[in-house]
Amino acid sequence: MFSTILSAAVLGIEAYPVEVEADISEGLPMFSMVGDLSPEVKEAAERVRTALRNTGIAFPARRVTVNLSPAHIRKEGTRYDLPVAAALLTALGIVPQEAVKGILMVGEIGLNGQLRPVSGVLQTVMLARKLRCGLCLVPKENAREGAAAAGVPVVGIRNLEELMACLMNPEEYAAKAEPAPEWKACQPLYQEDFREINGQQGVRRAAEIAAAGMHNFLMIGSPGAGKSMIARRMPTILPRLTLEESLEISRVYSACGLLINGEGLAVSRPFRAPHHTVSANALAGGGRKIMPGEISLATRGILFLDELPEFSGNALEVLRQPMEEGRIVISRTNGRYVFPAHFQLVAAMNPCKCGYYPDRTRCRCLPGEIGRYLRRISRPLLDRIDICAETPRIEYRELTGKGNNESSAAIRSRVEAARKTQEKRYRGLKWSFNSELNTAAIRQFCPLGSQEKKVMEYAFERLDLSARAYHRIIKVARTIADLEGEPRIREPHLLEAVGYRSVDRKFWNGE
Repeated sequence: MFSTILSAAVLGIEAYPVEVEADISEGLPMFSMVGDLSPEVKEAAERVRTALRNTGIAFPARRVTVNLSPAHIRKEGTRYDLPVAAALLTALGIVPQEAVKGILMVGEIGLNGQLRPVSGVLQTVMLARKLRCGLCLVPKENAREGAAAAGVPVVGIRNLEELMACLMNPEEYAAKAEPAPEWKACQPLYQEDFREINGQQGVRRAAEIAAAGMHNFLMIGSPGAGKSMIARRMPTILPRLTLEESLEISRVYSACGLLINGEGLAVSRPFRAPHHTVSANALAGGGRKIMPGEISLATRGILFLDELPEFSGNALEVLRQPMEEGRIVISRTNGRYVFPAHFQLVAAMNPCKCGYYPDRTRCRCLPGEIGRYLRRISRPLLDRIDICAETPRIEYRELTGKGNNESSAAIRSRVEAARKTQEKRYRGLKWSFNSELNTAAIRQFCPLGSQEKKVMEYAFERLDLSARAYHRIIKVARTIADLEGEPRIREPHLLEAVGYRSVDRKFWNGE
């Protein structure tokens, strides 16, 4: 007898429909699976057959053929166990074929018939909604994640007994579907707070500007000056997630299997801090099974690179294109994968190998050593960093003082006000933040007066700026004006923005 079940394959972060066909006929007893399958998919034959037997279902000694169509899509993972089991139950006549129409299912099955969670459930349910399915069956642990997609009933089942009961009476189970989680734009609780940082007022100000406009941010200073402390508190001053941002983050994390602990949607912005030994592939994504990398896992959040010059040159250069385009395109012989990369780069570094340059009373590095160390950061990468701030050495009185430092909540209120200004300005357009503006948009939204143009002309010539650096200064000035509630960019805004470009010149030009 022949049967067919609808399932889905996840390639990258996208889901594609897969038909699981089963045929049980007379002939030499055997169980064959076809359709461009990975080894773990082929092993579903043994898992499902054993699970059915342990559930009390006699498996006949017949010829069993299972085909996963279309054949040009590579099937990987254990997500096809559940649809294969359902297809066999239908082919055996235990479940009528009409009962499985319009039902999409994925899930891994243990030898005892219990279901186990799988990755990529969120995009799978999104596909079911697109295909207008009447029901989606997933492991119980994935039910809340799937329900977050909304638009199609999602039922979480625990074992094969519940599978058969659901297929025999789908209307009853659909009425008990997992409710869609209510979205609340709440601010997550953090253990860190900017109140804990003494001194470094200039760097705190730079961090606020970076957060307000989603600008890339580099801190340069001696060891122990507080660079990592400031970076790890950056998420505490970022605005609350919107529903669209949460869905974008959740899709990436679902594809990587990082939403399998009963979570629905992501409620906090990502903070990724890979070690400096990370490879270019681990940053950008890829591998034997194409998966998102650290850049995509940091989308709508922060990618923190500590000890920036210690990263390999290939890894650093991988950042350049995603920082400009907001996406990563990975091309392989078996397909083309597009991952989101709307991240904010926050980096920290020492000015030399020992960390104390330009303080020659403490720095013992030779000029050639300093130059080689700094040249690990290429000029094209530096041009893509909007704000560079120097973190000076903390004085004893600042370190041990009990000053009334401003809290993250107070800073975040100003950041959110600036973000709302940008949201209103760019409503209906493809931009969300000042840092995303292109050249034409800069001319439209960042006009300069005659005095401001003179400031930029002087800065362009004096600092030997590239066109990219010139435009980034204007975008930072636009953010500073938004923080101060100014409708136009004024001379003080430009001067402050220029100051964040002169710090990198101080070190790389050896001034």
